Amino acid sequence: MRSAMLPAVIALLGLTATSAPAQNAAPSMTEAATAFLALLDEDDARQAMMPFDGDERFNFHFTPVPRKGLTLKDMSLDQRRAVHALLRSGLSSRGYLKATSVMQLENILRQIEEPGWTRDRALYYVSIFGTPLEDEPWGWRLEGHHLSLNYTSVSDALTVTTPAFYGSNPAEVRTGPTAGLRVLGAEEDLARHLVSLLNAEQRRLAVINEAAPRDIITGNDRSAQLEGYEGLAAAEMTTEQKEALWRLIREYTGNQQPELAEQYLEKVERAGIESFYFAWAGGLDRGDQHYYRVHGPTLLIEYDNTQGDGNHVHSVLRDLENDFGGDLLRRHYEEHTHD
Repeated sequence: MRSAMLPAVIALLGLTATSAPAQNAAPSMTEAATAFLALLDEDDARQAMMPFDGDERFNFHFTPVPRKGLTLKDMSLDQRRAVHALLRSGLSSRGYLKATSVMQLENILRQIEEPGWTRDRALYYVSIFGTPLEDEPWGWRLEGHHLSLNYTSVSDALTVTTPAFYGSNPAEVRTGPTAGLRVLGAEEDLARHLVSLLNAEQRRLAVINEAAPRDIITGNDRSAQLEGYEGLAAAEMTTEQKEALWRLIREYTGNQQPELAEQYLEKVERAGIESFYFAWAGGLDRGDQHYYRVHGPTLLIEYDNTQGDGNHVHSVLRDLENDFGGDLLRRHYEEHTHD
């Protein structure tokens, strides 16, 4: 029997399935990617286009390392506009604002860091894997420092949007005209609110370590694997606490277009919210270095804020069944004949 929790929580948050028209994301994405490719000359295409079945599609990073792809820096104005249209085809307004704000933080980093670091808001790479077709698998990625958005279109009805990594350095801008800006502030505040709702015994279970790890545990692993569940099971939470957990999950899934976000929420619902665990490590006060994760059979969320003396966020959403297409691609190839 399907859980009644998801509809109830959506209603509680003032959100409904019809509050915004769901975009048919896969065809829109295919159209946007095709329009982008049409603007590339031969050299641009050589940099941007890669085989769908190659290893590069799984090679995601979120640190400032050299990457493959065509950079925004090397694009014309029309090409950049096409990239932003592609971004909007996969992201909600909230997710698009976060992604572009992460890029803009590179300018702030350039001002506050020691000389020698290369910070450039145009040093983000776009890669197209395979040929954008509605009935054939293909994918695309936009990636650079603190941002890795990976999309796999299995068919015109199914699109995988993970791994989805967002980072923020600084987590809070503390000087200058943008002082107070917190690009990923909701990710911290919603988790901290959940912790505040826990009683002493629940908190004892939820806090798995007094010190936060240096970074997210799964890093940029091709397959996100943890040894087991840790922390407080949602089955041991009150209704109010479960609602707070749902809000946190929605903050991450809600970066995607509504249709795509709903697919992930339905996966959580099918697994049962009671099968998910919330874990915290580090200090509980604002400004303390801290880490948390939400871990269940289908999804993993990790968040870490330890670097920069607790002012440098790394966060990621992983689909434990279908990262990079995963099981959906396997089933597609089993059911369809390809020459």
